Amino acid sequence: MLYRPEAFDRLTDTAWDEARVREQIGAVVADTDAAWRGPKLWWKAHEWDSWHMTSPMKNLYVGSAGVLWGLDQLRRRGYAETTLELGELAASNVELFRAKPDYIKLPAYAPPEPRDSSLFLGEAGILLVATRLGHPELEDDLRRRLAANVDNEAEEVFWGAPGSLIAAAAIGDEALRMRLADALLARRAENGLWTQRLYGKEYQSLTPSHGLVGIVQALGIEGVKSDAGQILAANAHRENGFANWPARPRRDLAAPDGEIPLQWCAGAPGIVIAAWDYLDEELLLAGAELIWHAGPHGDEKGPNICHGTAGNGYAFLKAFERTGDERWLERAQRFAVHALEHVGRIPGRYSLFTGGVGVALYAADCIDAHTRYPVMEYV
Repeated sequence: MLYRPEAFDRLTDTAWDEARVREQIGAVVADTDAAWRGPKLWWKAHEWDSWHMTSPMKNLYVGSAGVLWGLDQLRRRGYAETTLELGELAASNVELFRAKPDYIKLPAYAPPEPRDSSLFLGEAGILLVATRLGHPELEDDLRRRLAANVDNEAEEVFWGAPGSLIAAAAIGDEALRMRLADALLARRAENGLWTQRLYGKEYQSLTPSHGLVGIVQALGIEGVKSDAGQILAANAHRENGFANWPARPRRDLAAPDGEIPLQWCAGAPGIVIAAWDYLDEELLLAGAELIWHAGPHGDEKGPNICHGTAGNGYAFLKAFERTGDERWLERAQRFAVHALEHVGRIPGRYSLFTGGVGVALYAADCIDAHTRYPVMEYV
């Protein structure tokens, strides 16, 4: 079995209607504006997003920085005009984080050092958003955070040097980008993977969020891509014309807890999205076909871009970019309709990767045939 059918829903019968989708994007932005609770409370964090952490969340992944960035993207692209002063809030968010960081309080999940250098969960991502929203005076602080992350043992985009590599590219610092890339390449194991040391564990991973394809995407080096393509081919699990991948290289597709991920952060969607330009095309399409066959996520995972329906839909946009086949764009749009409907029937969740703003951005990408995945490919 390549996935758990009970985790997925029947796709909505609602047809794609661009005008209606634009209205729904606007509704998400209006709801996000209305849910802002002021300069101290900001947005109320969902209990999953703030597990053993401090609400409001401020980071790029599930906090205010991601919301501000997403609202700015939708505004710049002409989809909806927020009523919030995004630039002012971005600077305030930096100060709020410095006064009360988001980090998890469980010793078993202590962040790797330097924790503030994390793109997704630390100060670096918050600073990056602030510089994007009109505060170039914070760029020196950002550069120091990124440079300090060169030797981080967390070999992943969330905490480690790969995330800093993405941010260095975003601000156009080629010297820093090369320094980070050289350090990453020097730590690559003989089998072509990177060894992750995080939360007291040591392992190798294939995923975009915590392993191989995310690191390779950040590096963007053709020879490394070629090696990664061979590793992905060797670790693919195939069945009846479909394909999926385990989070870590192993014989069994299912994780030790029985989970068989099929989402951006683990499984075929993330592999297809991150490795779309070098993965064997037959494997890419087999992974995309599995995602379509499984359908949209149910309430357990939701409509979001990290582990939900919208995130899976980006795999269709990548299949469209690779093949030029309009069928994949149409499938991406069908998933967008479903994800927006799902956002409309569940309590508001205000974050980029797990909330409505990310879904709205995905829907806009389906209108524009814009195939780049947020943050990993553009900030």
